Amino acid sequence: MSLFLRPLGSPRATRTTHHACFAVSLLALTAVLSSAASAQEAPVELPEVNVTTTTPQLKAKAKPQTKAAPAPQPVAPAAVATDSNAGAPSPGDRSGSLSVPTTAEATVDIDRTPGAVEVVPDTAYKTSTPAVTIKDALDYVPGVFVQPKWGEDSRISIRGSSLSRNFHLRGIQLYMDGIPINTADGYGDFQEIDPTAYRYIEVFKGANALRFGANALGGAINFVMPTGYDADLFGARVDIGSFGFRKLAVSSGAVSGPVDYFMTGTWQEADGFRDHSDGESVRGSMNVGYRLSENVETRFYVNANDVDQRIPGSVTKRVALTSPETANPGNITGDYQRNIETVRIANKTAIRLMPGTVLEVGAFNVDRHLMHPIFQWLDNRYDDYGGFARITDESRIGGFANRLIAGVNLHNGSVDVRQYQNLAGQKGDETVATKDTSHNLSAYFENHFYVTPQVALVAGTQFLHATRKRDVDFGATPGETEFNLWSPKGGVVWDVTRTWQVFGNISRSAEVPSFGESVVGGSINIPFFELKPQRATTYEIGTRGGTDDFRWDFALYRANIDNELLCFTTNTNPSTCQVGNADKTIHQGVELGFGAAVLKSLFARGPDPDKVWLHAAYTFSDFRYDGDAEWGNNELPGAPRHFLRAELLYKHPSGIYFGPNVEWVPEAYYVDSANSFETDAYAIWGAKIGFDNGGPITAYLEGRNLSDEAYIASTSIAADMNGSDALMFEPGTGRAIYGGVQVKW
Repeated sequence: MSLFLRPLGSPRATRTTHHACFAVSLLALTAVLSSAASAQEAPVELPEVNVTTTTPQLKAKAKPQTKAAPAPQPVAPAAVATDSNAGAPSPGDRSGSLSVPTTAEATVDIDRTPGAVEVVPDTAYKTSTPAVTIKDALDYVPGVFVQPKWGEDSRISIRGSSLSRNFHLRGIQLYMDGIPINTADGYGDFQEIDPTAYRYIEVFKGANALRFGANALGGAINFVMPTGYDADLFGARVDIGSFGFRKLAVSSGAVSGPVDYFMTGTWQEADGFRDHSDGESVRGSMNVGYRLSENVETRFYVNANDVDQRIPGSVTKRVALTSPETANPGNITGDYQRNIETVRIANKTAIRLMPGTVLEVGAFNVDRHLMHPIFQWLDNRYDDYGGFARITDESRIGGFANRLIAGVNLHNGSVDVRQYQNLAGQKGDETVATKDTSHNLSAYFENHFYVTPQVALVAGTQFLHATRKRDVDFGATPGETEFNLWSPKGGVVWDVTRTWQVFGNISRSAEVPSFGESVVGGSINIPFFELKPQRATTYEIGTRGGTDDFRWDFALYRANIDNELLCFTTNTNPSTCQVGNADKTIHQGVELGFGAAVLKSLFARGPDPDKVWLHAAYTFSDFRYDGDAEWGNNELPGAPRHFLRAELLYKHPSGIYFGPNVEWVPEAYYVDSANSFETDAYAIWGAKIGFDNGGPITAYLEGRNLSDEAYIASTSIAADMNGSDALMFEPGTGRAIYGGVQVKW
């Protein structure tokens, strides 16, 4: 199925009329639903549930419900896992939706993980940034290195994942409300993510996302939409900025009897900082929940994207630092683009079997069309589908509290691959025709056994059965492969106090090669079906906690990796990533996030004083070969050793805030395994001023890279560049100013 239509030979065909119709339709539907919700007589409200987070990164309480579910009957008290988590709701005992936690509830839940995790609330970025890319949302999560490339696309690496990819994504599993976003063979696209559509974002680093059955070196990211229970009846935002940036978003949410809904739509357009980087997108997301009874809720999801984006391409280091607006000449000649149309539908049903026990079942289908003129004209159609079942149970075993999560996931898909000659952005003769099929079946469990009310021993495992098969009409090599992989995990979580935790774990992870790792020719000439899975054993310890005026999030980790999937492209063609298996590699590092009120009561005293708040995220990354026959103990290319984001913000109780921020990479990092060529160190700074008192109107003005520094944001990687410059580098954006206003009621 396809939501938007365009002539196949004209990926940049004008669709202003389509976008206008979409916006008008969305506004009309919002008005109808809002009116209907307003017209309903308010039903009986759910009992208020106050939830205090154990990690003060939010220090939020679930707000009293202003919207109500169907009048419930009294529910028996649910089992409480631990004394230290007495404020945490048990599964299914939510303050609104039965299946979707609020931000505060999600924070309490995620803090039971024996590893580095974080909940990023929308209040951390929606009201003070244009909220365009995933970088806007995850800038202050330590361990996450994310840089925008062009348009809404970004390059992201968590703990050194996806070093081989400067295009698309691998090594991180993406979810929307716990439902997979990645394709069945493992790749993902951030162009399909609209940060303004989500209530909060959950980040699970490393193998800490076992509650979803996720198991990748970089972990998982779960984007969670609001429901009618925690959404405003109507919201709108307008943002404008440098390089022709314009954005309009509207949303609506409400509860009417047993039904609740949330819907949002965004139109965005930009000329881009670099030549040949203009783009336009229209996105829409919606979920509708129906409370069949006190103990059963079903929720339907629809997500659609129509993204057109020109690609400026990689340039040499010299060009990136002297003329960063310049596009790769070949990208202009071939009119390189990445255009995506996606329709995703899903359902998730939550059933409270008994107090403390909830079963979730669901299914999804994704129709994706990628129109991608690059070195050839790629015209790929994806059909992904799957289902899942997950049970969460909190009970007692021999008088000890116990929490069990177990589930099974099915994720299958096929790609109809068609490649053509790229004749100045138009299709030429067909060169490749294949059918790529992926099947994935995984089963998992994770159990928390509380040996004391404050100490939980955690054990779990995942089993993955995966197959990949390529059927070829012409232009490629057919083949198939199969993987059966076990990944166990053990850990401990100690609640030292109600606001201070210590954790540790040992875990295994596994990543199956995707079709994107297939090599057709080049220096190593390894087809995808000869690649081995990437396996890692990760050791991790850390702590998190804090108070109203101070909080911290600290982790140390080391991953010993076998058969890491890396680029081994030679200097003859550095822009094409030809993937092979390394022998043994090491990823280790330090992740530190903290916030502190360094000054208080400067101009406003009393119970709600003004504050000067220091917010910082520091990541140290030591990624290297481990006694490799060719590369010895060289550093792995593609990520900085030190990365710092920091902000000093004055906050007045009236809602006024302002202050500077900085992004700092103090050391250059290598771009090839031979360690013969590197980027440059850089430091850029910005500032923002805004108003947000929690009321119906917020506004911001933000300046980025105010010194107009020319710097390298990200880079491709190669095997050996022999010390010479090449088309490997993505320049960072120059000086930019953005501003926006949001209204809600």
